[in-house]
Amino acid sequence: MIRLIPVLFLLSLLTACKNDKGAKRFVVKGKITNNTARMIYLEEVPMATMQASAVDSAEIGKDGSYSLKAVAGEARVYNLRLDQNMYPIAAVINDVSSLTLNAVFSKENNQFVESYEVKGSENSQQLKDFMTGFNTRLQGIFELGRQADSLRKLQAADSLYAPLNTKGLAIATELKTFAEKAIKESKNPALTMLILGYYQSSANNQGLGLLPVSNEEVTKLVNELAASHPSHKGLAGIKAMLDKQNNPHARLVGQTAPEIALPDPNGKEIKLSSFRGKYVLVDFWASWCVPCRQENPNVVNAYQKFKNKNFTILGVSLDRPGQKEAWLKAIKDDQLTWSHISDLQFWNSAVVPLYGIEGIPYNVLIDPEGKIIAESLRGAALEAKLSELLP
Repeated sequence: MIRLIPVLFLLSLLTACKNDKGAKRFVVKGKITNNTARMIYLEEVPMATMQASAVDSAEIGKDGSYSLKAVAGEARVYNLRLDQNMYPIAAVINDVSSLTLNAVFSKENNQFVESYEVKGSENSQQLKDFMTGFNTRLQGIFELGRQADSLRKLQAADSLYAPLNTKGLAIATELKTFAEKAIKESKNPALTMLILGYYQSSANNQGLGLLPVSNEEVTKLVNELAASHPSHKGLAGIKAMLDKQNNPHARLVGQTAPEIALPDPNGKEIKLSSFRGKYVLVDFWASWCVPCRQENPNVVNAYQKFKNKNFTILGVSLDRPGQKEAWLKAIKDDQLTWSHISDLQFWNSAVVPLYGIEGIPYNVLIDPEGKIIAESLRGAALEAKLSELLP
């Protein structure tokens, strides 16, 4: 199965918009209510990488008003983010020259967006409707999970879990149908790929019980979109990456793993070669990477199952300069109890060109002789490969 955000969106083809003279503008303006943030940022999200980069910023007026702009280009998604918040407050699509987005934050918690409205952009409204509808349905699965936890604490009989499983399957089926309907109704390639990526990312969380869109379905959809939008560079990049992934000859498999030598959290240099004699999963991730954090439970499960079978993990973080505490907190919060290293250089890390990293999460599996035997093992694929090697 292809997981769109963790796997498919890897090819770095697009760069941030430039403020070219005379170029057409895409303007986002509106008002922020019940929030004390001073700055708001407009972040371009290239379809091929999903790595957001700021293209404009503005001070928020005393009345909460703001105005942001970018150079109009091919269809893509933009995030709106306040100050240094990790998560954006909303996402929009550049299908018009100007749109309005007003956001109201909770008075009790000014980090929580209570509601927002978007005017002037049909595709941005469709995006909002999808996110609202999908996440509302997803809450049903979270609620069933809480009920199951309560039953476990009470050591309830197995028969009491059956109704919860039935309800969970019904909601999971409804969620996939909802996403497929939204994809079918979308007329904008950026909207289509965002919906598909969001669903696949959720399906990659095995605890939710969602059935991912198959490799064949993803390939068919991308090929159709690329054919109908031949000048769209983002789609061309994704199609190229899919074509490459569907080729059984992976780009690194069979090669000796390039040496990595970076400091651990205590400043001690750790070399990849020091793990010779073991199977090693080199896991490239970052605390700011949402798909990485969603994948971490799968990695933890694999580690717990195989750590006593000549297997270990080396976590390599692409966290930003000055963000060591965020890196360490993520390690602790996600219970990543293996070795970790990082030069805290974000995409300027020495490992990026060394391994040709085009997006994260990304990993390579190395055998005891130091050769790469697999890459991009996500979800069930990681445990399946380790079960094959370490029965």
